[in-house]
This record gives sequence, structure tokens and C-alpha cells, in this order.
Amino acid sequence: MRWLRYSHQGHIGLGQLVGETILVYEGHLFEDPQATGDTLSVSEVEILAPCKPSKVLALWNNFKTAAEKNGWSTPAEPLYFLKSPNSYSHHLQNVIRPREDVGRVIYEAELGIVIGQLGRDIPFDEADGYIFGFTCGNDVTAVELLRSDASFEQWTRAKNFDGFTPFGPCIETEFDCKNAFVTAKINGRERQNYAVSDMFFSPQELVAKLSRGMTLEPGDIISCGTSLGAMPWQNDAIVEVFIEGIGTLINTMKDST
Repeated sequence: MRWLRYSHQGHIGLGQLVGETILVYEGHLFEDPQATGDTLSVSEVEILAPCKPSKVLALWNNFKTAAEKNGWSTPAEPLYFLKSPNSYSHHLQNVIRPREDVGRVIYEAELGIVIGQLGRDIPFDEADGYIFGFTCGNDVTAVELLRSDASFEQWTRAKNFDGFTPFGPCIETEFDCKNAFVTAKINGRERQNYAVSDMFFSPQELVAKLSRGMTLEPGDIISCGTSLGAMPWQNDAIVEVFIEGIGTLINTMKDST
């Protein structure tokens, strides 16, 4: 099932996506929503981010091929940072370049794990029960800020400008990670294409390990990290993040002026 949120005539709604038709539901996505029998066309609505995470936990150095090429060591535990709610944006929403001179901004195409129920210290063999589904993500980064101060790496600042975490357009609940590939195109030209199976830590391992001592809430997203091919995102360039079985997340970089 592909779930999405939408705005239609001033109303924010929930539905299942079937082709170009939205089957309208009422209630909460993670609390047994009920079909109303109504339908809408995708062309009639604005597609919103498919959930409202309390937090996005984003991985660094989670792909073997990228680690080998960059000379990074194999991580003993998942290496991650947080992305804040002000950074969330949705399918077709423009990403606005920050006003100050922050240097290069890059895109990073990623698979997102969507948590479906409250959990802490989740055992590995129970992790599947906490995964509601999967979505497409773009971990936008002002990369030159990361190490601009030798005394302190600025992951929070570099990753959390307004709009720097597009995700969507939907959540797919029936998705096979084992055979999945993540691709990114800039203005139609493919720049990233990597296998999800190349991850150091599987989705189940990530859920189990990241929930140690930290409560995961329904709607939270674990962004699985990216592999080779992340590049600068120029003004007016269109980035398409595609994962077969989920869909395509499309965003355009725009200058603040």
C-alpha cells in the first residue's frame, strides 16, 4: 500500500495511492485509518510530506562502496545525526538556498525507514514489527559548513536549514529492500545509482540499534545514508530521487532572492 498526505481545497487529508487515484481515508495513519469511499485525482491535490516525524535520524558512512572509495573504516555502530522539523519539505516543494554565503549545497538520495509504533530498546528479531514502511528522501547538506570551524564539526547547522529534508511522495508498506536501488537524477541525468543491499546496517539493525535508550515514535524516519554520486545542487536544477516500488521525489533548488 502507498500512503500519502495531501491538501485539497484547504483540507489536509490522508489516502492510499492507486495509480493516479487517491482513495480517501479518515483517522490517523498509524492508528487504523478507515476508508471513506471517496476518491480524488492526484492532479486535484497538493501532495504533502506523507507523515510528520518528531525526528529524522540520518546515517553517515552506511554504504560499503562509498566507504571503500573514500578510505573510511567500517563503523562498529551506526553513525547518525538528527534533522529538525523546520528542515522538512515535501514532493515538488522548492528547496531555498540559504541567504548567507554557505558555499556548496549538495543533494543526497536516500531510502527512508518510517517507524509505525512507539518503541525503545527494540530487539533485532522484533524490528520488522516497528517498520511501517519506506519512503524516498533527500538529505540536503551545506557541505562546506561541516568543517568550517576546526574546533567543532557543524552537522546541525549544515543539515538543518529550512527545507533541507524533502521526503515522500508516499510511504510504501510492502517493499523489498533486498533488491532495491536508489537513484538520483539532476535535470534528467543520472548521478546516483546504488543498491540498498550495500548498507553496512540493514533496516532491522538500524531500528534495533538506534532505539537503544532512545524512544522511536510513530512517523519518525531513519534516513539510511547515501552512497557515491552526491554532487552540488545548483540553482534551478531539478533533483529526482527514485526508488522502484516507492516512487519519485522531485524538488528544485531556488535562490533566496
